[in-house]
Amino acid sequence: MRALSIAATGMLAQQLNVEVISNNIANMNTTGFRRQRAEFQDLLYQSQRRVGSTSSDSGTVVPAGVQIGLGVKTAAVYTIASQGNLNSTENPLDLAISGPGMFQVTLPNGTTAYTRAGSFQLSATGEVVTADGYTVAPGITVPTNATQITVNDSGQVLVKVTGVAGEQNVGQLQLASFANVAGLQAIGDNLFEETAASGTPTTGNPASTGFGDIIQGFLETSNVNTVSEITNLITAQRAYEMNSKVIQTADDMLDSVNRLR
Repeated sequence: MRALSIAATGMLAQQLNVEVISNNIANMNTTGFRRQRAEFQDLLYQSQRRVGSTSSDSGTVVPAGVQIGLGVKTAAVYTIASQGNLNSTENPLDLAISGPGMFQVTLPNGTTAYTRAGSFQLSATGEVVTADGYTVAPGITVPTNATQITVNDSGQVLVKVTGVAGEQNVGQLQLASFANVAGLQAIGDNLFEETAASGTPTTGNPASTGFGDIIQGFLETSNVNTVSEITNLITAQRAYEMNSKVIQTADDMLDSVNRLR
């Protein structure tokens, strides 16, 4: 009886769906988090009567045929790259991107990762780093005697130093954009890596063509919509229950066959 295996694939698919939704809800307060959506495809079909085959010597054609589906499979877990809300923190090193683009972070192994989470800090040497101490490219060092840090819309880092008139430019932040943001590989810690699916990054200054503005003193929140996720969770739970009901029904049918005398 195919119904048992077909319903089993449905239960496995909805289990994964619930896991994706639970990860979204768990990260609803994670800075710069991008929610994900599970996508499914139907499995292969068994043709008991092939559509389009000839049904007689005179050349008549079967208009519909008989095809039995074998269930469902997971096609992808797609990342939704929509903009999150901007939350004011009044911290001069909290930076949000309003529009497209990602910050570039140099990992300890020398490779570059990308993030929308702009909760930066200063290292012991005054370098702008992430919460894990990774350097924010291209590597900007703030003087230890700086009394004020300003990051303008175009990503210029300006500092005010004691005894020096005006502001000094100590660096320029650059953003990276990808043709397919959903193709980036998530590696945890709010970081993503380039893949063949994402394409190579295009870099440029904030507020230039194709890149968003830098907003100082703000952080981008997660783009998770709680109401939508709870609704999706209820739908996934009901779908799981219906697939389990199919297995129960198929079991009852097999039990009826076993009791035939």
